[in-house]
Amino acid sequence: MGELDFERKELVKAVDGALQEIEQTALEMRVATLGGRFHVRWDEGEVPRPWGSCRSLPNSSKSRAYSPVGWGVRWPTPAPTHPESVDVLGTWMLSILDGQRRYAHVTGLRGDEVAPQILGMNKIISDESLRRALAHLAPNQAKPCRGEARAARAAQLAKSTAWMDTALSESSREALRTPWILDVDTTIKLLYGHQAGAEVGYNPTKPGRPSHTLHTYWIGNLRLVLDVEVQGGKAIAGKYSRPRLRLLLERLAVEERPVLVRGDIAFGNEGMMAEMEEIGQRYLFKLKQTAGVKRLIERLWRRSDWQGVGQGFDAVEAELQLAGWTRARRVVVLRRRVKSSLVAEASNESTQPELQFLDHSERAKLWEYAVLVTNADYSTEAMGQLYRDRADCENGFDELKNQWGWGGYTTQDLERCNLSARAVALIYNWWSWYVRLAHPKTRLEAITGRPMLLAGVGRLTEHAGQSRLLLTLSHAAGTKSRR
Repeated sequence: MGELDFERKELVKAVDGALQEIEQTALEMRVATLGGRFHVRWDEGEVPRPWGSCRSLPNSSKSRAYSPVGWGVRWPTPAPTHPESVDVLGTWMLSILDGQRRYAHVTGLRGDEVAPQILGMNKIISDESLRRALAHLAPNQAKPCRGEARAARAAQLAKSTAWMDTALSESSREALRTPWILDVDTTIKLLYGHQAGAEVGYNPTKPGRPSHTLHTYWIGNLRLVLDVEVQGGKAIAGKYSRPRLRLLLERLAVEERPVLVRGDIAFGNEGMMAEMEEIGQRYLFKLKQTAGVKRLIERLWRRSDWQGVGQGFDAVEAELQLAGWTRARRVVVLRRRVKSSLVAEASNESTQPELQFLDHSERAKLWEYAVLVTNADYSTEAMGQLYRDRADCENGFDELKNQWGWGGYTTQDLERCNLSARAVALIYNWWSWYVRLAHPKTRLEAITGRPMLLAGVGRLTEHAGQSRLLLTLSHAAGTKSRR
């Protein structure tokens, strides 16, 4: 009986082990990456990999999009000392994805030996190697050189620009198959060195500080970057965005073009409107309250056909042709009653300054006005909300500058700064798609999405020709992340 009991226990143990192995095999995820096929499963052990959860990002369905080889990047003059393109772009991608802001921060990734295998890399290169490699992709056009060398630099920059154009286009093309709105806006990037294009321009937070200007073209309300262009600090006006904007619109097929182009007062001018009308593009811009616009408001404020358009705004429609305009255009005037307490300061050199509080009574109504110009045929009721939605651009700027790398990755030449800004926009678009698939109900910014979907530790093991990645999530919402 003792031998039978022993055999029965051994049999039960073997069956339990087999069932556990079958269960673990069923729970494994097979992920095809640039570095080959990996078997991924959750593990509760103590492992050394700090960002193990990023294995899902370069999945097989988009492997060519994430592949530096698929982008077709080649060095202009290959040399044994040059790192391979897959190592350069893989290191660049991991640095941006990790939320780094300076090239020097790349050193913190060099101890990782798992991510290079997933991305098909040989190693993570140093920050100096990355800077020098990007100088090959985007050569400094202002550096003195002879005619042939200058032509070679211009040709290489054109290739890099075309490569990034294609990558950005592929990252946002799926969003252009439904009606969408293009938001155009600018923001500034503060500089603390002697970079090319560092000029003192419009800077409300730190007056007198040199800066670069980022002209950005958004897919409205999705926070996907269609394109971005870095220019000098004084190039803040809308006219500097006009050439790139027209080029982007003309590159799109007719069925992919936006139903509306929106912009603030920097774009509400004759040059921008005439160019949009020339290519048959509908627009909605805000007008600066010049003398002619103020006279229009004075003529309209007594009209009785003001109608509510939501959020306390009233609207009325009219036609306007300012001096310098080639034609009369449709304008929508919005007004909202001021609700906050107002104080007027009365000062005299001979007397002490006084504050006079304005009585907010029914007899004295105080209004704030906004004037929009458009060639679209939307109803007056829709115009107010359409323009208010443009304010979401500021949230995108805040995220990209404070949670991603738009405030950093600065070099002495403007070409690499431009290439880095577009690379950050590209990784940002990829991450937006990835997070929306993982969390489809609401949008997660990087400050919450990156720790939840990347914070984990992992261990890579190889046996019998199979690579297994064991993951342990360290985030408090680990169960939610697994789902």
